[in-house]
Amino acid sequence: MHGGRIASMVSDSRGIVHWVVGALMTALTTALLVWLGANSTAAGMVYLVLVVWSSTQAGIWLSLYIAVLCALSFDYFFLLPYHSFRMAGAPEWVAMLSYIACCLVVVRVAERARRQTLQAEHRRGDMERLYGLSQEMMLHEDAEGLIHELPLLIHRIFALNGVVLYVSEEDRFYTSTSELPMSIQASLRAMTQGPNPTLNIPGNFTAMTLMLGMRPVGALGWRPAVLSREVASAVTAQVAIVLARAIAIEASTRMEAAREGERLRTALIDSLTHELRTPLTSIRVAATTLLEADGLDEAGRLDLASIVDEEAARLDSLIGEAVEMAEIDAKVVQVHLAPEHPRSLIDQAVEESRKALASRRITVSVEGSDEPAWFDPHLLGRVLRHLLENAGKYTPQGSRITLSSRRNGDRLEFCVEDNGPGIDALDLPLIFDKFYRGKRGAIVGKGSGMGLAITRAILTAHGGEIEVSSVPGKGTSFRFWVPLVEKEPASERSRVQSQATPGSLEKIEGVAWNISDSPPEDASRA
Repeated sequence: MHGGRIASMVSDSRGIVHWVVGALMTALTTALLVWLGANSTAAGMVYLVLVVWSSTQAGIWLSLYIAVLCALSFDYFFLLPYHSFRMAGAPEWVAMLSYIACCLVVVRVAERARRQTLQAEHRRGDMERLYGLSQEMMLHEDAEGLIHELPLLIHRIFALNGVVLYVSEEDRFYTSTSELPMSIQASLRAMTQGPNPTLNIPGNFTAMTLMLGMRPVGALGWRPAVLSREVASAVTAQVAIVLARAIAIEASTRMEAAREGERLRTALIDSLTHELRTPLTSIRVAATTLLEADGLDEAGRLDLASIVDEEAARLDSLIGEAVEMAEIDAKVVQVHLAPEHPRSLIDQAVEESRKALASRRITVSVEGSDEPAWFDPHLLGRVLRHLLENAGKYTPQGSRITLSSRRNGDRLEFCVEDNGPGIDALDLPLIFDKFYRGKRGAIVGKGSGMGLAITRAILTAHGGEIEVSSVPGKGTSFRFWVPLVEKEPASERSRVQSQATPGSLEKIEGVAWNISDSPPEDASRA
């Protein structure tokens, strides 16, 4: 017990060197006073000044040590009888006791002031660190990412050896250390389920429960235990606020996703109901008229039969788009590469879209040599047909439609351009959304709003992209590309992978894709 006390005294006085320096200062002061021939009053005042100064600069034990040395020197050299520790009479006793009392009071007051100063500096440092932590938290817009970084932030700002954060909502641990023993994990879990708000856990960790109102949302542990209770409470309160924010954002995201899913389902049902009912109504009316109208001439019958045929074709197209969208959502669409000439692909798409392109002037051009390339002609043919049918649907008769193809580095590019009325600037960012039809689509009244969404999904699966540019009143240009593969795909695998969008090579080899995973853009032309 005494050994520990002595050690603490030495440590509190900042080392043995300070004790030696204190003794030397007392000796030098005494020698100077003796040389000057100072009387007892002057010597007592000088010694008292020395004690006051040492009390403000050092700990209480060093100050008392210097005060004792000064008292002995004062008695030996300046009180009668000189050079003796005996007191000559009452005046000497009064002088010595007064000096000792002054020293004790001064040392006590100075020590209290010094500790208050140190505490104030410590509190200021704590406030600066808490402010820095709050600033770091405010700079993070991603609440989930901030939860991952919180242990490292607290570790760095408060100069700790380890920080562990447990989130009970996810039953996950985030730590600033490389390893987290199971005993610590079990202790932190137990804190969120028991009555202990603060606990010393294995590994020299101190932990506190994170409370959101009256509900525990996690626990925070740190080592060593250098944080005061007030600072620890402030830190845990800030961390609990971050967790509350993350929980609120996650709940809001779930609700928004549920609303968006409901909106899409409603839009799908409304769109399909409307689009399917229109041709079915026309077919039924024409068929009923053919059955009941005995007085119809041959020309009338031919007109009604033409209506039935036209609306049946439209119905078949709508069902085909719905099936394509279902294949996309069911992740069953695959890409199969085959060698094909780009010009042949364009010509076939134009031929299959001839009816939709009636009275339009079609121009086809292939820049450079028309050498075969490896792509999926069936899927790219669907892309071109969607774009051509859109061009025929939204441009007046006599409009010019240009199809072109070229090799551009490691890309095979296609372009479908028209000189029609163009797309409104407000619709342009949304035309690749499912079921979005834009202003002109609503006016024309044809289409389900799925065509361009399907087009983009096909190109995404093929490792390519599509973009659109339009000038209202002057026309619209759709440009899309796929990775250029000029040899057998097995020998070109690495080059295709480097040019395709992330994950596209796997999709080209048969991995399905889902259009609903890709962010919408826009579709006044869908």
